[in-house]
Amino acid sequence: MAHDTTAATMRRALRREVPSTVGLLADDQDFTAMRRRYRTFTFDDHETYLHQVEELLKTLVGEGGHTTVALFDPEDYAAYCAETGLDPDTPASRSRYTAEIAATGACVAYTGQPIDRLVPTLVHRAVRQATWEYATMLLTDAGECADCGQDIGRAAFDQATHTLTRLLDAAGPGTHHLVCSIPADEQLLAVLHTDRPPTGPAVLDTTEAAEFVTVLAAGIALESPGGLVLRTTTPAAPDRVHGWRLDRGRLVPLTEAEVFNAYCTDADTGEPLPPEPGVDYRAGFDITPDDPWPTHH
Repeated sequence: MAHDTTAATMRRALRREVPSTVGLLADDQDFTAMRRRYRTFTFDDHETYLHQVEELLKTLVGEGGHTTVALFDPEDYAAYCAETGLDPDTPASRSRYTAEIAATGACVAYTGQPIDRLVPTLVHRAVRQATWEYATMLLTDAGECADCGQDIGRAAFDQATHTLTRLLDAAGPGTHHLVCSIPADEQLLAVLHTDRPPTGPAVLDTTEAAEFVTVLAAGIALESPGGLVLRTTTPAAPDRVHGWRLDRGRLVPLTEAEVFNAYCTDADTGEPLPPEPGVDYRAGFDITPDDPWPTHH
């Protein structure tokens, strides 16, 4: 009896050392696709499914281990099973796919957040990762310049990195919120949050910064139109908004009127919007690099 108790205690201790991964169907459309395709997927409605997932997550956290939630994509799952020769209509195949996407796909650590907050966070993470991967592909496919032999994607990434550094240096202390938008076959949008103390450099999240630089670099490499907006918050002062447009690989400052129009126009309808209280709309400042982006072919 003592031996059995000791063994059970050891297994519980080992269980706390093993991470858990849960694949989540975030929206009703994906849930319906799984329900219609696979007999062994036995849930009846998405709301009940989400409730049961949340209860499972609470149980796993209660056991003391680390739990990760990964976004489960039915189309990607079907392709994965076809490629690996797995039967898609089995829990074992779904479990194996979940383990794969946890290593390479969008996932979020579960720390007790409610399901209605977890789902949009996971979807947002997936969109960010897809944007990063697509922008990286554009840089890779840019190839070499026919004139100078330079790797265009690498050169554009270096240029974007230097541009971001110059921008944050010129922006000064405060909390900065940057948005970069690049039109391509798929619209690229990247967001960066950073705090710049009164002395010293800005504090950056390395992953977020890499995503932002990659999207900006894609616009530079393609010499695509695009835009960048900086919003700065400092204590006891109105927020400041500056803007730039991307022109042949260079960020050109917008005028104060152009920044105002960009912020006070509905992007979908083109209708004017009222100015936001407590915001100063200002012209972009010069962030031309010492070595401007050359024209590549």
